[in-house]
Amino acid sequence: MTSQNTLRPATHRCQGPLSRRIFLQTGATVLGGLGLADVLRLRAQASDVAKTADTAVLFVWLPGGPAHIDTYDMKPEASSEIRGDFRPIKTNVNGLEICELFPKHAKIADRYNIIRSISHEFADHGGGHKRFMTGRKPKEPTGFVNDAPSVPSIVAHARQNVVHGLPNTILATDGGRDHVDVYSMGAAYLGPKYHPFSVPGDPSRDKFQVPNISITDELANRLGDRKMLLGQLDRFREKMEKSAEMAALDSFQRQAIQLITSQEARTAFDLSKEPEEIRDLYGRHAWGQRSLLGMRLVEAGSSFVTVVLENPTLPGDSLPKDGTYNWDSHAVNCHIFNDSRYRFPIYDQVVNALVTDLYRRGLDKRVMLIVTGEFGRTPRIEYTVGSQTKVKQPGRDHWPSAMSMLITGGGMRTGQVIGSTNSKGEVPKDRPLTPNDLWATVYQHLGIDWEQSILDHTGRPMPILPFGNVIQELRA
Repeated sequence: MTSQNTLRPATHRCQGPLSRRIFLQTGATVLGGLGLADVLRLRAQASDVAKTADTAVLFVWLPGGPAHIDTYDMKPEASSEIRGDFRPIKTNVNGLEICELFPKHAKIADRYNIIRSISHEFADHGGGHKRFMTGRKPKEPTGFVNDAPSVPSIVAHARQNVVHGLPNTILATDGGRDHVDVYSMGAAYLGPKYHPFSVPGDPSRDKFQVPNISITDELANRLGDRKMLLGQLDRFREKMEKSAEMAALDSFQRQAIQLITSQEARTAFDLSKEPEEIRDLYGRHAWGQRSLLGMRLVEAGSSFVTVVLENPTLPGDSLPKDGTYNWDSHAVNCHIFNDSRYRFPIYDQVVNALVTDLYRRGLDKRVMLIVTGEFGRTPRIEYTVGSQTKVKQPGRDHWPSAMSMLITGGGMRTGQVIGSTNSKGEVPKDRPLTPNDLWATVYQHLGIDWEQSILDHTGRPMPILPFGNVIQELRA
């Protein structure tokens, strides 16, 4: 049920409005698109679902769907057309084995859990994304535009009055891939005010900047120091105090300026604040530094941060000719095993760093870390001529009937394997689960009563989750 914890107050607050001229310049230069003031004003019109302000989720999204049978649910006793090229290795947890290309994972397996028995029925990427990210069976089995709000949007709605100087939901991904519909993370009938705040680009690059957060020298000169800004605000308030409309705008504009100028935001997005050894731990590449950024954002107070891992290239590299940009390992897209030989060591480093750093920062109770894609891959290997290589090569097709994921944090018990699949990795054998069971567990961690309803665009009450149960094995 909903927790009644007291909300943390904002640390930094501007005390008055900006002049209309500065308001227009700031909105065009910094906010862009739907103004943050508009977002904050609209959020304030809706009611709370959650009151717990001190928990968060770091959600690592692997679009395309990683092959469960080549990562966390290997079948070494199966025939060669199923088990593939790789062999399992032991971890520091008795009985838990994972892919041989994950040696860093293997050393810290006591600090995470592997779930092997989640499944659903939607094999198309669009349908799979929508089914996974909304907890609902989509009306259309294809396409990426949600007909129900995504989990990040539900969290944004439930935590709209939680103020830490940062957006409550954030999507960090490659440039050009930051639209919410790319990954079915839209807000549907809740409206665009509940979309995640997008952070596109490669944080490992020296000139990386966060749109709508980075303050240019020109803007800094216009705003001046804090005393000058406050003086401008006070003078403008005196002129506009009789205007109720402007008074409302004043309130929400102050919050928007607070967001973009807050020390919390500027510090959280500044990776140079991290010790060199921590940046090295994650890896000096897009996946590593984006994941580190995600960790810093949940540490600073964001409620739900999605880190997307596509294009696993190292600095100066390009994708191998027989590789592919995301986790969609059809034979026509890539040689699945050669692609994995390049991709998996980078992924291994990132997951090891995330889990290790979660504990190092003391966030293992406050922050839940989830690493997953939208489905698994076919147990039986397919062979097709690759579109890039022009030679026949192995791959695996979409397979929502079985998938694996890694989960830790949130104060949960760790060092477990939850569920199993049959001998060929085709379907759950023990402890069958759905994405809804994962989200029920997430909502409980965030203090969101998922049995409550929110109104759709017709005013009809819709349950946050239509079904699902907390995964009891993850309880402390």
